Amino acid sequence: MPKYLLQASYKTTGAKGLLKDGGMKRRAMVEELAEGLGGKLEAFYFAFGETDVFTIMDLPDDVSIAAATLVINASGGVTCKTTVLLTAEEIDQATKKIVEYRPPGE
Repeated sequence: MPKYLLQASYKTTGAKGLLKDGGMKRRAMVEELAEGLGGKLEAFYFAFGETDVFTIMDLPDDVSIAAATLVINASGGVTCKTTVLLTAEEIDQATKKIVEYRPPGE
C-alpha cells in the first residue's frame, strides 16, 4: 500500500481547536480518517516550527490521499502538504525502466 507523508500547519481556528481538544484527540481523528479510506496511520508527531504535525499514512491510492487533503484543506483550520514516499525496492524498479528524455535545447 502506498505511503504518504502529510505535513500540516495549523491556522488560528485549528490551533484553538487543538488547545480545546488536545493532541490525542487529533491523532485519533487522523487515525479514523485513514481507516475510513481503507488505510492506516503509521506515525503521527507534533513538531515546533513551520510544520506543526507530521504524519505517515498507508492509503490505497493517490485518489484517497487527494480526497483526504481536499477535505483537510477545505476545513479552514489547517493546511497540509503531501509527499508520496517510495521504498528502496520501488526506486530499484524505477531505475530499471527505460525512459527516453532530451534536455531542453539539445
